[in-house]
Amino acid sequence: MPYPTTGPATWFVTGASRGLGLELVKQLLQRGDNVAATTRSPERLTAALGAADTSRLLALPVNLTDEQSVATAVQAAGDRFGPVDVVVNNAGYGLLAAVEEVSDTEARELFDVQIFGTWNVLRAVLPGMRARRSGHIINVSSILGLTTFPGWGAYCAAKYALEGLTGSLAGEVADFGIRVNLVEPGYMRTDFLRTSSLRLPAQVAAGYDGIREMTTNHLAMPGTQLGDPAKAATAIITIAQSSTAPLHQILGSDSYALAKSRIEALTNNIETGHTLAATTDITQNA
Repeated sequence: MPYPTTGPATWFVTGASRGLGLELVKQLLQRGDNVAATTRSPERLTAALGAADTSRLLALPVNLTDEQSVATAVQAAGDRFGPVDVVVNNAGYGLLAAVEEVSDTEARELFDVQIFGTWNVLRAVLPGMRARRSGHIINVSSILGLTTFPGWGAYCAAKYALEGLTGSLAGEVADFGIRVNLVEPGYMRTDFLRTSSLRLPAQVAAGYDGIREMTTNHLAMPGTQLGDPAKAATAIITIAQSSTAPLHQILGSDSYALAKSRIEALTNNIETGHTLAATTDITQNA
C-alpha cells in the first residue's frame, strides 16, 4: 500500500533529538503526521522543538540496544496512533580512529547502536507490516556505506553492514508490499562532527599523524558542511511518498561525486583482476 493519501501517516523515527532526526520530526509535525520519536532524552527533544505543536508527538526514551525497550516503544506507538506506516532508522554516531586504535568495546558499542539497534527495530515492526502487507522502512546510511576514508574504518564497517542488511531486507519483504530504501548523505551541517555525536579512541597509537590531522580538520568543520539537514529531511519525506525511489538514494552533490568516483575505482579493480579471477574456475576435461 502506498503512503497514506488521506489522514495522517504514522512515523517511527530513531535518533530524533538532534540533526537530521530532529529536522525530520519538525517537518512531520508541521505536516500533521503522527510521530513516535525515540531518543535518549525526551526532554532535549521537546526543548529543541520549542513552540511546535506536539499534540501528535510521542517522545519515547528508548535504549536501542535493548530489544525489549525497542519492542515496548513500537507497541506504545501502535497504542497511541495505530499501525506504523514509515520507520526511519536514523540513530547513530561517528568514531574517528585508525582501525588498530579501535578497542573491542568501542567497536561493539558502535555496532550495537548502528546495526543491532536497527535490527531490534526491524524485528519489532516487521510482523505487523507483513500482516497488513504494507509499510515503508528507510535506513539512514552514509556515503561511507559506499566508499571509505582512512580514520573512518569502524564507522564504514557499520554502514557497510547496514547497506548489506538493507539490500537483503528489501528483497525479502517486497512480496509483502513493504518498501525499503537506503539514504546515503554526504557531509551535513549538523552536530555529527561535534563531540556530542563523534567519539575518539580511548587510546591512540604512535605514527598515525595523518589520522590526527584529519581528526583535527573534521572537528573544525561544523558550520561549513555543504548539506542542509532540513532539505535532507524533506527528501526523506519525498522518498516515503514515492513508489519509484531507488534503493540507494544519495543526498548531497558531495555524496554523489564520491559515489561516482567509488564506482569508477571499483570497476577498474574488477577489470584489472578479471584475468586472474577466471583462473579459479573448475575446467572441464576435454
